[in-house]
Amino acid sequence: MSSGIEFLHLHMERFDLSFRNRVCPARPHAQAMPRLCIVTALLLSLCFFTGSGRAAAFVDDDSLVWFQDGRPGSEAFEAVAILTDAATEGLSPRKYGAATLAQALEASQGFDTLPAGVIMRLDHNLTEAMVRYFRDLHFGQIDPRQIQENFTPFAPDRFDPLAHLQRAVREKRLREAVGEAAPQVPLYGRLRQALAQYRGLADDPFFSTLWQSPLPPLPNSKLEIGESYAGMPLVTLRLIALGDLPRETIMTERYEGNIVKGIMDFQVRHGLEPDGVIGRKTYAQLGVTPSARVRQIVLSMERLRWTPLLHAPRMIAVNLPEHILEAYEVQNGTIEVQTTMRVIIGSALNTRTPLFDGRMRFVEFSPYWNVPLSIARSEVVPKILRDPSYFVRQGFEFVAADGRIITTLSMDDLEAVRSGRMRIRQRPGPKNALGDIKFVFPNKDSIFLHHTPTTHLFEKQRRDLSHGCIRVEDPVGLAKFVLRHDEVWGEERIREAMSAGVSTTLRLREPLQVVLAYNTVQVKNGGRVHFFQDIYGQDELLDRALRRSVQTSQ
Repeated sequence: MSSGIEFLHLHMERFDLSFRNRVCPARPHAQAMPRLCIVTALLLSLCFFTGSGRAAAFVDDDSLVWFQDGRPGSEAFEAVAILTDAATEGLSPRKYGAATLAQALEASQGFDTLPAGVIMRLDHNLTEAMVRYFRDLHFGQIDPRQIQENFTPFAPDRFDPLAHLQRAVREKRLREAVGEAAPQVPLYGRLRQALAQYRGLADDPFFSTLWQSPLPPLPNSKLEIGESYAGMPLVTLRLIALGDLPRETIMTERYEGNIVKGIMDFQVRHGLEPDGVIGRKTYAQLGVTPSARVRQIVLSMERLRWTPLLHAPRMIAVNLPEHILEAYEVQNGTIEVQTTMRVIIGSALNTRTPLFDGRMRFVEFSPYWNVPLSIARSEVVPKILRDPSYFVRQGFEFVAADGRIITTLSMDDLEAVRSGRMRIRQRPGPKNALGDIKFVFPNKDSIFLHHTPTTHLFEKQRRDLSHGCIRVEDPVGLAKFVLRHDEVWGEERIREAMSAGVSTTLRLREPLQVVLAYNTVQVKNGGRVHFFQDIYGQDELLDRALRRSVQTSQ
């Protein structure tokens, strides 16, 4: 606002705030003049923030929401308090002009009655800020498709921010309206509590200093149980601050006793192998500041606003950073988890699993593996060329363009596969890459859930090892959930179909909603906060998008 005075004079008459064309008020009110100028300047600065003229898009010019008899009502002050506290919901108060609105309301207290132009502008600006707040709280601040999170958009008429606001003001229940507009996923409330916890750490005058200096380098790049380390007292204090060690833990440079257990608990909470050894990954996580965790939690809260986790009575959700699948039922807004299992997802290097939602419609028992052309060219054909017996051992066969099946190996057919004129597939059996069952939810990326013969890989802590599809640890448990309401398909029949060696496809009577989600923060086990690595860099993309959203709104 380098030319704020010129802007003030230019817009005085437009907003009916000019004193030049007014009769001077009686002398007893002269002290109110500077205060009115303050209100005026604040409102005009708010126009820079919100964009002049936009408030009228939300309410009729003649309607007032927050003022009665020329003065702001109690609901106006409560609304500004909600905007000021927007950070508790993972939102930025700056985006809604909270400070400016608060100052304008405070300055307005010196008047018996404010001029009509001031009232109209302040009322409309507060309404617009609250509508934007409710919209952001419910729908999120960005379109997730901007960051390649391609979820089905919420129906725009599912929630009307203005109607929600007007009803809350009319019924004098603004605070309750905030909770009703926020995501109803139980995790959201737990993240809100975690946000307060970590923000308290970041703001604490003592605990915040524990991260001001880096930890000393580890001896020999890692610290084994029983060894000494100059940074152990600082590590201990950080673990106490984070709740992984009790406050009465004794400070020592020797790595032993309860401190080892504290480190193992810390490793579990951060998606690391709980081996008690402080290696490179554990050392790095110990260095992440509470303020960085605050931001990570804020990003997770934003995602819950547009990730469709409650869209159907029965759902399957895969949280990619956690490498975990949950199958659950939604009853009266609560989630009843029926089965949980580890999964293997697409490699972060070059075959990432896409983020989207879809409807599971088929289950294939004893499936064929139709090898994608890219995998055939880069892996299968080169292996066969190096070792022709691999073709027979693994149960491969060729599928010609006219549908003919060829079970013998020839160089011409391999070349036809490589050029895309012929397909190669793997027959059902114990070596089939898809295992003995496949769960299909049709999508443009040909992503599906399936079992695998390489079950030992589920023991790895980090499991981004596939070409993009998702391998499930407990296929029978998942099939039982999927077919729960089909009395014909009990566990025995499921196992028989899986081991039959003959491919069969079952169309589901009740398609299930599947969500491939991305959340690097979870809260479980009595409020314990778990953090996972941003393996696909999605948090970084979302962070930049949110910062742009706040900047462009100012």
